[in-house]
Amino acid sequence: MDKILIADDEPNILISLEYLMKREGYEVVVARDGDEALAAIRRERPALVLLDVMMPGKTGFEVCDLVRADADLAATKIVLLTAKGRDTDIAKGLAIGATDYITKPFSTRELAQRVRELLGSTSP
Repeated sequence: MDKILIADDEPNILISLEYLMKREGYEVVVARDGDEALAAIRRERPALVLLDVMMPGKTGFEVCDLVRADADLAATKIVLLTAKGRDTDIAKGLAIGATDYITKPFSTRELAQRVRELLGSTSP
C-alpha cells in the first residue's frame, strides 16, 4: 500500500484530503506546516506528497526544494496544491522539481485520478 503525506495548514482541506486518499486505499500521514511536512517526509518516506504552497514555517516551494536537494528523498513524488495559479507560480513549482501542480479549488475526482496516475496504480 502506497503511503501519502498530506501537508496543508487548512484543517478542512486536510480532513477532506485525508478522507479521500484513505477511501482510495492509501496509507495517509498528515502535516500542518512546512517544517512538520519536511520532518514527516524524512521519517515516513511517503511515495507521494500533496503539498500546500502557502503554509507557516517553510513554504511548499521551500519543502520541495529541500527534498529535491536530499539524495535519499529526491525520488519522492511531490504534487503542489495552491490557490496561486498564475503561470509564473506554476513555472516556479515545476522548476524546483514538483512532479505536478494542481490549483485550488480542484475536483477531488481529478486529484484522485492524478494521484493514481503518478503512483502507477490502476485501481478505480
